[in-house]
Amino acid sequence: EYGNRVGFWRFLKVYDEFKIPGVMNINGVAVEAYREIVQACVERKWEFIGHGYTQRNMQAVEDEAEDIRRTTEVIKAFTGKAPRGWLSPALSETVRTLDILAESGIEYVGNWVNDDQPYPMKVKKCTMHAMPYSSEINDIPAMLGHHKSGEEFAQMIRDQFDVLYEDGAKTGRVMSICTHPFLVGVPHRSKYFAAALAHIRSRQEVWITTGSEILDHYKKATA
Repeated sequence: EYGNRVGFWRFLKVYDEFKIPGVMNINGVAVEAYREIVQACVERKWEFIGHGYTQRNMQAVEDEAEDIRRTTEVIKAFTGKAPRGWLSPALSETVRTLDILAESGIEYVGNWVNDDQPYPMKVKKCTMHAMPYSSEINDIPAMLGHHKSGEEFAQMIRDQFDVLYEDGAKTGRVMSICTHPFLVGVPHRSKYFAAALAHIRSRQEVWITTGSEILDHYKKATA
């Protein structure tokens, strides 16, 4: 609970300082349970994307379509906007997940972590795109799995950015930084996270934006 009681608010100050438009991956049940946090994100016009109704993997929910429906409806009811994106708990999917998401109005997913650019995916109806997400520039595997310090994680962010910045000289690249307030929001890590964002903000021709805006740009550029 440290992340929800304290870490998030320290985390939020960093986002505000560097004018970062956050993308909140959130469980449906968490929308009601943490109303102050959700409201703070709404006020800042963050994007909300579905993260399952609870934290159960998609293979474990009793009714996958119902889980997705409940999640999208509760996000829309609180924020006023239906989510366009989805990130499954633990990046989990079944063979039906993408089709159900597409039919539910979801336009992009971050589950596949296999490219630095968006790309279209085959679904039975509607459309779906894969959006770059990182399983490495992610504080849970980095800090809990590989035992990286806050300083080491910040250096990973800078190194990732520098290479993608060079790669993007001719065609853009997407870099996601995946963080959780109970990790990055603690005092001995937050200052390093802020320093990494300062490094990114210091460079020109960097678009710091949301998944939906990236998707809209990609679709327009590839139409």
